[in-house]
Order: sequence, then structure tokens, then C-alpha cells
Amino acid sequence: MERTEIATLGEFGLIKRLTEKFSVRNSSTEKGVGDDAAVLDYKDKKVLITTDLLLEGIHFDLTYVPLRHLGYKAAIINFSDIYAMNGQPKQITVSLGVSRRFSVEDLEELYAGIRLACNEYEVDLAGGDTSASMTGLTISITCVGEGDEGKIVYRNGAKPNDLICVSGDLGAAYMGLQLLEREKIVFETSPNVQPDFTDRDYILQRQLKPQARRDIIARLRKHNVLPTAMMDISDGLSSELFHICTQSNVGCRIFSDKIPISEQAAMMAEELNFDIVTAALNGGEDYELLFTVALDDYEKIIGVEGIGLVGHIVPAESGLVLVGRQGEEVALKAQGWNSLQQEGS
Repeated sequence: MERTEIATLGEFGLIKRLTEKFSVRNSSTEKGVGDDAAVLDYKDKKVLITTDLLLEGIHFDLTYVPLRHLGYKAAIINFSDIYAMNGQPKQITVSLGVSRRFSVEDLEELYAGIRLACNEYEVDLAGGDTSASMTGLTISITCVGEGDEGKIVYRNGAKPNDLICVSGDLGAAYMGLQLLEREKIVFETSPNVQPDFTDRDYILQRQLKPQARRDIIARLRKHNVLPTAMMDISDGLSSELFHICTQSNVGCRIFSDKIPISEQAAMMAEELNFDIVTAALNGGEDYELLFTVALDDYEKIIGVEGIGLVGHIVPAESGLVLVGRQGEEVALKAQGWNSLQQEGS
């Protein structure tokens, strides 16, 4: 493949080359790429802003993550944060730190993934920045979205007797990561051995090309269900439940046999001698939605496709409890992934 050194284009030439294929599709984007700042006009909407920072070696490994998939995922995880507020993502800005080992063509692959995500979710690229880096690849994406007055959902609205719901299934992304890490070890010791991904397409997709649950937000709206609290599952179900319960000053009871788990994830966990419920609770990167709804909405919520009931909210003094398959109760612990945690701590 042709390799063009980034220095041959210069900063403005690089920006033009990476962004010229993006089109504007939202009326709120008055001015996108090409000026000192983007100009957005939201009129009577509430503006939502979120940002994520991804560092090579911490958040992704380019040994097995294609740049196009990385760009797609970097955008999607920001969209997911906006949907978790019951909003709609509209614009993103993309900032990169790039070492000399990357070519212009490498960055075009990255941006092709970002563009695919923007096209699928109808989001505009509105700007960004690029800088040299001494530590590989750094990606920082900020997403701007909109929400309707009175319809934005926070983490602090859960109340006792509310139902705890999750979309999709959990633990698959983590098991996909374990598969990739296993095959990486094999590759490092035996470069000529081809990876074995037979019947593992779903868990690989969940890790490499996750989806933001715009469809769930639309279904909730269609069924006239407004969650009392909501967030996306990026660090694991247990950690996210702790966030909601802490900010809402409540406790919870969830049931291990109600946690939705895919067949491929369960099979991978068995193969690796790993507890799949632990993966679902603490693995993270599923980007499903965790939310609570009022008990009065039970009849509505059971009619929404793709949603499972995993427990209910209790008073704060009852604590956070996981109920096992035999009825045993254990205190729920927030053991989700933490990039700031030191090894051995």
C-alpha cells in the first residue's frame, strides 16, 4: 500500500485530506470543519456534551484492532453517552496525537471508520486538532448532542421499587477481548499459525465494532416510557449500578439468572474456564443501556423488544445485592475496568 509521510502534507493539508469526504447533515451545524471554531445552533433544545480519550496501549492494541474499526468504535462510544442521556448525537470533533510510525494512509483508514459511524448515526464532523506524539496514537473525540426539555435522563433519578433494565446482552465484548488476547499470545510465539475464530464472530464484533443503542431509545419513546435513571455500560454492569445507586441514594437487588448473556459469550467463557456472570458484571465495553423505570411502567416495558429486567431498586440501607441462582445473596462489588488503577493495587 502507498505510504505518504504526514509531514509532506502539513497540518492543514492533512486536515483537508482526512475530512473532505464528510458531509453536513444536521441543520444545527452552521459551520463545521474549516474555521477557528464550529458554529452550532440548537434554538430550543438542550445541548449535551461528552468526550472520550483513547490511548494506544491502554485502551486499544493495534496488534489486533484494525484502524478502521478503531475509528468506528471511538465515535460510537461517544454517541452511546449521548443516547444514555436520552438525547441525540449531532456533531463530533476529533483530535489526534500521532507518532511518526503512522502514515497518511493509516489516518485515512482511521477516519474511514469515523465516517462510517457518522453516516450510520447521522452525525456531523465539526472540527478537531492533530499533533505529533512521542507515545503512539492518541484519539480524543468530543460529541455534542441535543435533548428535549423535560426528557433528558440523568443517573440520579432512581427510586425504590423501580425496575432495573438492560438492553441486549452483557459480557460478550469482554469475552471477545479475551479471545483476541489469547490469539495474540499464540501469534507472538508462532507467527505462522493462523488465529482460530471459528463460531466466534459475534463476540469479536461486540469487541471490535460495538453499536450505540439508538434503536432502544427510539423504542422507549414509541412505547411512551421515560426512564427514571440511565447510563451506558462501558465499565461493567456492577460499576454502572454503583453509579446510579450512589447518585440516586438507593440500593438494588439484581438476579444473576436474569442477566442476559449470549450463547457465544457463554461458550467462550467455558472454554477459558471463566465465570460468564463475572464477565457480564465487570467486563465492560458492551455499550448497552442500563436504566430504571417506574413500577407503573411494567406492562409497557415488557413489550419493548431487546430489553431484559434484571432486578429492582431498594432503599439505600438495603445495600447493593446480587442474588445467585440458588437464592444466595452476596454484596455487589464495583470491579469494572479502571484505566487509572495501578498494577497490584
